[in-house]
Parts: sequence; C-alpha cells; structure tokens
Amino acid sequence: MFGFFKKKPTLVVAPVCGEVIKLENVKDEVFSQKLAGDGVAIIPSNGEIVAPIDGVITRLFSTHHAFLITTKDNLEVMVHIGLDTVELKGEGFKTLKQEGDKVKVNTPIISVDLEYLKSKGKDIVTPIVINDSSITNVKLGLVNSGEVIFKVK
Repeated sequence: MFGFFKKKPTLVVAPVCGEVIKLENVKDEVFSQKLAGDGVAIIPSNGEIVAPIDGVITRLFSTHHAFLITTKDNLEVMVHIGLDTVELKGEGFKTLKQEGDKVKVNTPIISVDLEYLKSKGKDIVTPIVINDSSITNVKLGLVNSGEVIFKVK
C-alpha cells in the first residue's frame, strides 16, 4: 500500500576496472543474444576480478575463467572472464577464493593475466550476467571496480 514491503533493487558493481559495454556488443552469441542472462560486459583494464555483489560463491569453474555468486535472495550473478578462455584450462588465472566462500562486494576472487590471454588470441571482454531478472540503470563507459553498473529489478 505505502511501499513498506516493496523489495529494494539489488545493486551490481563492476568486478573490474574498465569500459562497460552493452551485452549485445559481445562477439559471442550466448552473451549477445542474452542466452546466459541479462547484463553488461566490461573490457577490463586490470586483472583483479572482485565480487560484484554480496553472497556465496556457488560455482567456481575448474578452469578459473568464470564464477557464480548467489545472494541470500537467490539472485545469481555470473562473471565470465574473456571469450573462449575455457580453452586455456586455467592458464593465466589464479583463484583467490573457493566455492562455498562468503564474499562481500569488492572481495578479490580471481587474478588474471590479461596480456597472457591476449597472447593466446583470446578476447578479454568480461560479461557480467544475472539469472531470471531484468536490469535497469545501466552505466556504460569507464568504471572503477566497485562502481554500480546496473540495478536488478
């Protein structure tokens, strides 16, 4: 009636410094057609990947190229570092946290050698996607890690 019980939107922050671009501009159909979920992508300028939300790391891929964080409200946010980087089998990536770890916004999760990825011919664009929701208030352009990049309805 007065909005007392209205759920607040979840704020998702940049997990890395760089340039935020529209997901539709990612050169991979799974992301550009939003088959993996709605979101944005960042062309990173450094290799420290941090938590974009508070939650639990519910999946950390064995190749260290992607992870999922789930909030207490069951929102899942996936950070996928680079395109086709699964083919590197973990080379160029160092995990700093493990599956099951509780994390807060800006907690370092993965360190990645962006120059190594580029030397192997990999696109370093990093999609950040969510499950079952739509996003609003998207911030495009240059960001620092920890800056809000979108809200989840």
